[in-house]
Amino acid sequence: MRPAMNQTDDPTLQVPDGEATPAEKRLRLTGRMRCILGGILALAAGIAAAVAHPPWSIWAGLAGYPLLMVLSDRAATLRNGFWIGWIAGFGYFIVSCWWVAEAFLVNPDQAWMAPLAGSLLPAGLALFWGGAIAAYKKLAAGRGVERVFVFTALFCLFEWLRGHVLTGLPWNPVGATWPAGSAPSQIAAYVGVYGLGVLTVLGISMPALLAGPGRWKVKAGYIVAGAVLIGTLFIGGTARLSVAQVRLTPTTVRIVQPDVDQQSKWEPDQFEAVVRRYTNLSANPSGPRPDVVIWPEGALPITANDAFSSWVGPSIDRALEPGQTLVAGFSRAEAGRDGEPRYFNSLFVLHDNGELRISAIYDKYRLVPFGEFLPLGGLMSVTGIRSLVHVPADFSAGPRPRPIEIPGAPRAQPLICYESLYPGFTSTVGGRPGWIVNISNDAWFGRTSGPRQHLNLAAYRAIETGLPMVRATPTGISALVDPWGRVGSHLEPGESGVLDVRLPQPTAPTLYSKIGDSAFLIVVVFLLISGLRFRTETRIS
Repeated sequence: MRPAMNQTDDPTLQVPDGEATPAEKRLRLTGRMRCILGGILALAAGIAAAVAHPPWSIWAGLAGYPLLMVLSDRAATLRNGFWIGWIAGFGYFIVSCWWVAEAFLVNPDQAWMAPLAGSLLPAGLALFWGGAIAAYKKLAAGRGVERVFVFTALFCLFEWLRGHVLTGLPWNPVGATWPAGSAPSQIAAYVGVYGLGVLTVLGISMPALLAGPGRWKVKAGYIVAGAVLIGTLFIGGTARLSVAQVRLTPTTVRIVQPDVDQQSKWEPDQFEAVVRRYTNLSANPSGPRPDVVIWPEGALPITANDAFSSWVGPSIDRALEPGQTLVAGFSRAEAGRDGEPRYFNSLFVLHDNGELRISAIYDKYRLVPFGEFLPLGGLMSVTGIRSLVHVPADFSAGPRPRPIEIPGAPRAQPLICYESLYPGFTSTVGGRPGWIVNISNDAWFGRTSGPRQHLNLAAYRAIETGLPMVRATPTGISALVDPWGRVGSHLEPGESGVLDVRLPQPTAPTLYSKIGDSAFLIVVVFLLISGLRFRTETRIS
């Protein structure tokens, strides 16, 4: 008598209590090979979806989404579904976020952490993809062609959660696959980058229906509808761009990019040279006289407290002419209620009306975990991560972003670095701002894909709000972005110089700026209800 079989979720992986027959061994081997092949294809799907993003923009990589849906449909269990999603997500984020490791190479003593950072971040973000596919496997079991609605809704809902849970990290959401300023990207003015992601995944995933149950005529109809949807993104965006007219304000802005790399910036013997480089570029007499000069985030390796009480303050004053305004990023310290210092990553507005005065201060609201604060501060300090921040304690978060007054220019919405990743941070408290000023420090990431992707993601805030954006970074890419997300004058990574630009006028308020992610959430709920109403058809033709 043959020994009894131990039951598992997957019948192809049943294991005998005793010696297996040759046929059973072949069956188990086939099951293992199917799992390995599924993992390889899932990894390929994630990598393909990642390279569809700028700077590569290999749009054929969008085929990774229908491939992921097919693999999800064929997963034997919820657990298998989770791992299919996680592996695909890991591939996606290892390509999208590998440049994070570059920050740990700035200091040779921390180089050992580069592989950990480059792998642990993708592994953590991939949990959202794994959760999305597991939820899809649970809810879409027994569904017909309408399961594509469930797949789209759940995948995009988990992408939205990725941008919000535990402060979120909305790096490379699906909608940002389309380069900012392109025709499809214009749809973000109505539904935001998350809504654009829903339309993209829904349209591009329809071919996955060919591999599952349903009548061929119905499948063909859905595939055609998906192609029409993607085509509509191009047609609708092209129509919006065809009537786009850039009108300029009288305000002239000078963007300063000194090309000071992160390592030399903090060398004591380079301090004076760094200050001189900023002040000399700011006072550049060869261009038009700017109304506003903009320096990047954390421009100088000194707190504002020390800068304005030393020779640095008068040097900045001499670089400005009366009536000019400097917008610059500095860290600053103030005494807390307990007497201990609190540190802020801040944007200062300094106006010269005969002498340099602080006109406004904006403190960064959304801080970078493990960069500007340590969730496990005491424990993580022993790893050396604290030294990346260059202050002896965590930064404190400021109030939620709101517009500030800038002498010589329209009211502006400040966003510091990482904050430009987040939709909905532009406020209309006190009236709609006229532009977005985004100071950033991408010097940590050298000439990797990170700074280029950061610019693309930040430019979506211009599309969503209809506001122009001025972006300053120490090593690139500094740029002027018009209200349609199109990058105009810019300085490439590694370039040192200034951009003297006229500030564009904003467009009329966009639909997204009025309703936020409401349209996205309504569409997700509608797709879920539509997809869950139907059971699978028993007839397959």
